[in-house]
This record gives sequence, C-alpha cells and structure tokens, in this order.
Amino acid sequence: MNDGNALYRFLQPHAPDFVPDWGVVLTVAIIGVSIVIAIVGLIALAGTWAERKVSAHIQCRYGPMYVGGWHGWAQALADGIKLISKEDMIPVGADRMLFMLSPSILLGSVFAALCAMPLAPAFYFGYIDLGVFMILAFSSLTTIGVVMAGWASNSKWSLYGAMREAAQVVAYEIPLGVSLLAPLLVVGTFNMVEASNAQADYFGMGWLAFKNPFVLGASVIFFIAVLAETKRAPFDLPEAESELVAGFLTEYSGIRWSLFFMEEYAAMFLMSVVTAFFFFGGFESPLSYLAMKSFGDGYVYQVVCFLTLAAKGSFGIFMMMWLRWTLPRLRIDQVMTMGYKYLTPLALFCVLGAGIWEAIKHAVS
Repeated sequence: MNDGNALYRFLQPHAPDFVPDWGVVLTVAIIGVSIVIAIVGLIALAGTWAERKVSAHIQCRYGPMYVGGWHGWAQALADGIKLISKEDMIPVGADRMLFMLSPSILLGSVFAALCAMPLAPAFYFGYIDLGVFMILAFSSLTTIGVVMAGWASNSKWSLYGAMREAAQVVAYEIPLGVSLLAPLLVVGTFNMVEASNAQADYFGMGWLAFKNPFVLGASVIFFIAVLAETKRAPFDLPEAESELVAGFLTEYSGIRWSLFFMEEYAAMFLMSVVTAFFFFGGFESPLSYLAMKSFGDGYVYQVVCFLTLAAKGSFGIFMMMWLRWTLPRLRIDQVMTMGYKYLTPLALFCVLGAGIWEAIKHAVS
C-alpha cells in the first residue's frame, strides 16, 4: 500500500529501459500537480455556481437559469474568462513584490495540502503517515498570505481586514486542532487511509462519530472552527464588505482577485474531506461496503470510494453555503469570545471524555 502512489505503480513497469527512475518520479509529480490544479479549478467553478443556486433557493428567488446554458452551468466559466481578461492593477504605494506574491502563497498552500489527500484507498499522491498533520500545517499558511495581502496593499481597510483574519485564525486554530485529537485518540493514526479503513465495520457505517459520543461533539466544534479557518460566514470578518469595503481583497482585481476565491473553495472542500475522514467514515459507506463484497478492492471499489468521498466533501461545502445564507455575521468581539471562551474549553472536554470513554470500553472488553 505504501510502495508509491498509483501513478508510479502504473508507469514504472511500462517505462522504457532508457528512462531512469528519477524520470518516472518526475513524470508522476507533473501528472500529480496537474491533477491537483484540475481539482482546484473544478471545485472553484462548481462552487461559484452552487453558491448562486443555494443562495437563490434559500432566499426564494431565481438563481442562474438562462444565461450560460442549462441552469447557468457556464456562468462560472464565463466569469473566469472575464477575470482573466481584466486589467491587473497594483495601487500606487503598494509593495509590488508582496502584493503579487500573496495570492500565490494562499493558493500554493492549498495545493500542498491537497497533495496529502488520498482520492481512493489505492490512489494517492503520497502515502503520508502524518497526512492530516501535513494538511493542517499547510492550510495554516493561508493566514500569512492574507496578512501579506493586507499589508502590501497600502490601504487601511485592507490592513484592518488582514489583522482581523490573523486574530480570528489564532482564536480558532486552537479548538480546531484540539477537537481533532478526540477522533485521533479513537483511531490511533494520522494517516487518512488507515483512519478510513478503521471505520469499515457495521456495513461501512462504523464511523468514529457513532462509536464515541464525545467524538460526535468534537465534530461539531471542528466544523465551527473550520468555518472560521476558511473565512466563511458567520466568520467572514476579513471580507466584511458592508463594513470593510472588501477587507484584504479591496485593492485586488482581475485574476489575482479570483485566486483568493479559488483558495477559499478549495479549502472548503479540503476541510470537508478531513471532517469526513476523521469523523464520518472517509471512503466508507454502505455503497462502498457492497462494492468491496461484490467486486473486491479492484477498480469498481476504488471508483465507488472516490465518489463516496466526493459526495461527503460536497455535502460539507453545501452545509457551509447553507450557514452563510442563513446566519447573520458575528461581531469581532463575539468571534473572539466564542473561540476562546467556549469552543476551546468544550474541545478539551471532548478530548478528555473521548479518552475516558475509550479506556472504559477497553477495560470492559
């Protein structure tokens, strides 16, 4: 399982004799990076379309229907072409290097984190024992990009929004990491494939959130912290357009502006997938259980597992959109109070409870 990813295992036997092993590894890396870029692009396109449709249904109005084909499916594609063709403006007095670099740092950190995400039990970019640790480490780098964007813009509104993002992330990365300790205590691994395999019992429904009641509570805390980590409502204070123009995005335009939103939708999917792996079964479901029993661990099973994970990730994105168009935006003091005063103690309580529950369960068995 950990003898290289699926692309390497496929290409290495078919490589010509004159091609060195490092050439195969380089080819695999190029293909892997291309797949990650394609995934991010598809998530951004589908996310912007779904955002319009979900908000329209919640607000009882029409979303995209006629412009852009059936239900406006090509509207997001047209928006992307429009943004690419727009003028790329840099404000007078801005730090040009940091201004241009910050969107790349944001998007690059998400690309790096996605490389640790397996797409199927036998299809992954790298079999990483500390997979979820790597994802959390790289995803936290997005804060550097946001603060850099606000500072480099030479605008008080942008800097104000960036400082809010820094304060918000510091407040919510603590309960996010602590709440994740609860399922880690139960499953005993940071590896995402192994965590998924440990939840395959009970016809594919042996999910960690159902095995330990404190893990279920930790999943709620983790999801709330993920909303703040990804700058989604009601924690979208860095982009509070009614109060801060557009926050750290105020001075950006064109393709650089769109890179921030590509990162946001990719981070939403990534964190939804992490939630699925360590709380709600990962690849496991009754459908993947039946596929394993009927076809073994071949291609059919791998495809079913990929679709299962994609469905869980998409459901997580839908929940984030639902909350955005349902809940009002919090004030900055309410955001800080929730993170420090309530979520952090509750996350510690869930970790303690999960540990005691597992100790009692093992003592009884």
